[in-house]
Amino acid sequence: MISSNDLKPGQTINVDGDIYTVLDISQNKTARSAMVVKAKVRNLRTGSNVELSWGGGEKVEPANIEKREMQYLYDTEDSLVFMDNETFEQVEIPSDRLEWEKKFLKANDNVSISSYEGEILGVILPDKAVLKVVECEAAVKGDTATSASKNAVLETGLEVKVPLFINQDEMIVVNTNDGKYSGRAK
Repeated sequence: MISSNDLKPGQTINVDGDIYTVLDISQNKTARSAMVVKAKVRNLRTGSNVELSWGGGEKVEPANIEKREMQYLYDTEDSLVFMDNETFEQVEIPSDRLEWEKKFLKANDNVSISSYEGEILGVILPDKAVLKVVECEAAVKGDTATSASKNAVLETGLEVKVPLFINQDEMIVVNTNDGKYSGRAK
């Protein structure tokens, strides 16, 4: 068990059978009342963000999340299929649980799959993904007093704003946390 005072962002905890990852912690101690520990957390099963609170020193159960390296194979309308790189076992994850993640996945990409006691929770993406621009607006000269940008569609269907100098068929780096352009691929 972990003391609520010792919680840190990034830790995973089990509260009433739900698995959460800690996003942010705040501790409030006033002269007349006991310490209150509040945590913003994300439910790893549903993806929803909630706030939990405990009294100072209360015990919280840690959750040991297992991570396995797997290769993304293909998308069947209902699910995404991954293969374990060591055992060659194939796993299907429902598409509706990976709406955000599939915007960054290409066939044969290696990703980490997180699971808790055999239950698959989701895909852990790398911080950045390299994707190809398949469709891009033409650059318009003028109005460049600020950083001008244009719309581009990437090979996975993701739409991003890119600088004017990016052209079709170029490889770019996209941040997987917010889906924004990060730079040209080297």
